[in-house]
Amino acid sequence: MLVRDMHARESWLDLSVPVVTGMPVYPGDPQVEVDRALRVAEHGVNVLRLHMGSQSGTHVDAPYHVDEAWPRLDDLPLERFAGPAVVADVRGLPARAPITPDLLGPALARVRLAPGAILLLATGWSAYWGTDHYLAHPWLTPEAAQAVVNAGVRTVGVDALSVDPTGGADLPAHRILCGTEGVIAENLTRLDQVAAAQASGSPVEVFLFPLHLPGADGAPVRATARIGHRADLA
Repeated sequence: MLVRDMHARESWLDLSVPVVTGMPVYPGDPQVEVDRALRVAEHGVNVLRLHMGSQSGTHVDAPYHVDEAWPRLDDLPLERFAGPAVVADVRGLPARAPITPDLLGPALARVRLAPGAILLLATGWSAYWGTDHYLAHPWLTPEAAQAVVNAGVRTVGVDALSVDPTGGADLPAHRILCGTEGVIAENLTRLDQVAAAQASGSPVEVFLFPLHLPGADGAPVRATARIGHRADLA
């Protein structure tokens, strides 16, 4: 029988950046434009017109993003986009610092005890969203990406523009993570609050469901975290 603890405090966090005209994008990606297509006064309804790339704002990458032979967004099982969260708190690193396997050790130990867990890299870089410094984020070394894969993780999220150095010629961390049919979520925000909740002992679930774009390399998501929810079998 499924029993819910009715006394547990449950709250929700929006982990997404707002989609607005002129928002930051990865260098070379389509710019984002949001404007009015229809108005109530003239047309009887309000409708927005959106122009954006598949990698705009808070989004997920499918393996197809880095290799045409790998699965596209709609080839992936839905369970890739939801699960218990494990936060690797790597805040305090300097600009362009590598995230090495030793920095992930405690989080990966917890991941091994939580099958299907989503690993969240809390770099603190979301504080620089909208500034040039946002491009100078820490990045995941190939060795760290391989350690993540070896721990059984298939979904990784980060509060930065990329898991690889922005502007780099290669994308080794992408290729290692996506090479196991994994998913990468980028441009998350408020991971400091998720880290604080986890440190206090609250369970956290993360939801990263993308737009249904057939054959896509990725898509924007409304990323959310549910904190404090418990459902136990009795």
